[in-house]
This record gives sequence, structure tokens and C-alpha cells, in this order.
Amino acid sequence: MSDLDWNPLHGVPSYPAERYAVLADRIGGILHSRNDILLVQAEAVVALEAAAVSLARPGLSALNIITSPYGGWFGQWLRRGGAAVADIVAEPGLPVEIERVAKALQTPKIDVLALVHAESASGILNPLPEILALARARGIVTVVDAVASVGGHGLDVDDLGIDIAVIGPQKALGGPVGLSALSVSGRAWDLILSDGAPRDSILSLADLKTWIDGGRRGLAGTPAPLEFFALETALDRIEAEGLENVVARHALAASATRAGLAALGARAWVPAAQASNLVTAVPLPEALAPAALIAAAGQLGVELAEGVGTAPVGLVRLNHTGSRAAFQTVLSNVVAYGAALRQAGHPSDISAASEAITAAYSR
Repeated sequence: MSDLDWNPLHGVPSYPAERYAVLADRIGGILHSRNDILLVQAEAVVALEAAAVSLARPGLSALNIITSPYGGWFGQWLRRGGAAVADIVAEPGLPVEIERVAKALQTPKIDVLALVHAESASGILNPLPEILALARARGIVTVVDAVASVGGHGLDVDDLGIDIAVIGPQKALGGPVGLSALSVSGRAWDLILSDGAPRDSILSLADLKTWIDGGRRGLAGTPAPLEFFALETALDRIEAEGLENVVARHALAASATRAGLAALGARAWVPAAQASNLVTAVPLPEALAPAALIAAAGQLGVELAEGVGTAPVGLVRLNHTGSRAAFQTVLSNVVAYGAALRQAGHPSDISAASEAITAAYSR
């Protein structure tokens, strides 16, 4: 074999079995969780479905908050397993109103409450602490999709009392997409393992628990070593920067983006207190199609995206997630958005926007 034929990705060594537990503990540290940490060898939507499948059964009553397609899927998975599910569907693209949750929780029997913390689909942030406080006061097991919030927002699983937190490292943590993790409390295990938990399935948390019970050695199946080595590297970066600094970097990117948009003459979709630190959504001027504006920004080499699950509102998302939570990306996002508006015949003060972003990063 010549040097040109050799590829360092071929023949990757197996991931050392003793380091899975170390990885789990490092993830627990990021989540501020002393609960069991499970590693899932798939993208986070698989971990979310596994949580639903492992909880769902006839007789279970769940309150499911829907602020994106992910919440809708979670309710479908619960129903498929025989659970009785009441959905709270927020207005398109908006956070759920705490008053609606409080009213729904007056129902006599609710076993599980599920919601998404932050939504990359629409750039919103749900009122997680307030909702969890209401659920905790009623002894309800809580499931939180924190994939688009971990690393971008403060998330203290133990302090908030989250029973099942699902994360993926591919967003604010800047890690691989092919792995995910769950933090599972003792109360959640009691509910999962009662009445014959699903077994012999990749979606069975009860099966994954055997890794915990067996001393956290090798994982079942054939683990993909590259994914675990990549996760280690991502956690190295997070720990070197400091989790609080990672969160602060995302908060700065979000506030600088909002300042730039305001100076541009555009408005953000929701107030800052209701907004994700990973993605800022902007409502388009009337009669301007998102696809046309996205294409115009793309000609400048900047990738903007349309809001998901936000119809009938036309939203464009400016992504400042992970390594993108930096001055250069924030500036290019807003400038490209302004240039695309100009091209469509709408006024935009790009110079003022650039100054506002620079000022935000110069403080």
C-alpha cells in the first residue's frame, strides 16, 4: 500500500471500555446531575424516542407541551405505547404560556410532563424553571429535551429537579452528531421499570440500565469508536474553555445579533427573555419569501435557514451555535441578512448594524 492509499480513519482502535464511565461522569458534570447517565449510540432523536417508549404504557397519563415538531413526535410515541396524552400546543413559533401549563396541571392524575427547553426550529426558549416547579410540586416525573439548550443556557438538572434530561453534543457543545445521552433519576427509573418495561430493544432504557448495573464497563452492541473519541475531544474543549464561559459566549452572540438586527431596522421574533441563545429568528417583511432571502444570503457565502413549525409566520433563523457563537459569524449573519433585504427592496442600515455588533463585542 502506498502512502497515498493510507487513511488514518481506517483501523481505528476500539474505544477503551473503562473510559465510557469517565465520559458519563463528564457529561453528568456538564448537566450538574448526580443521576444515572446513559450513553446512546445514535442521534438525540433516538434517545428522545427511547425515553417515550420506555415510559409509555396503558394507564400512564402524560401532559405533553408542543412548541415544535419534536414535541409532537414525543406525544405520538407516548400514545403508540398506550399512554393517555394531553397536548398543550403553543402558538406557532412561540414559547408555551405558563398560565396554560398551570391550568392543565389541575388535572387530578398526571404521571409525566414532557417539554423542549430551547427550540432551534424557531429560536425560542420555554419557561423551564417555572414549569418544572409546578410539576415538582405535584410529584410529576419530568422529561426535558435539552438538545438545543445544553451549553447555550444554564442547565442544572439536580437543582431544577429534571427526571429525564436528553442531550446531544452536536449543537452548543460542538461535538459529534452520532451520540446522545440521558440523565435518569431514581423516580424516573421507578416509573420506567414498573409494570413490565419494554425489553430487547434499542429503544429500551431498561436494557441500557444493565450497563449501569454491570459496573459501567463495555457498552452493548458494537460501539463506533470515532464517535466516542470525537465526544472526548469536544468535552476537552468545553472543559478547557469552562462551561460558564461557553454559555456566556452563546449569550453574547445572541445579544450582539439582536443589537445588530435592531440597528439594521429589523426586529427579533421574540423578546430576549424568551429567546434561544443558539439561534435568533427574524420575521420577514410582508410578501418577502424566506427562500428568496436565504438564496440571496447564500450568494454571499452565508447560510441562513427558514423557521420550522412556525407557519403561518415566515421566519428566518440566524445560527450562532457552537463554534459559530463568535464575532465573525454574528457579523456575517446580520450583514448578509441586511444585504438580502436591500436586494429585495427593503431598507437596512448595514453600517449601523456592524457598529452595534462591534460595540457589543468590545464591552
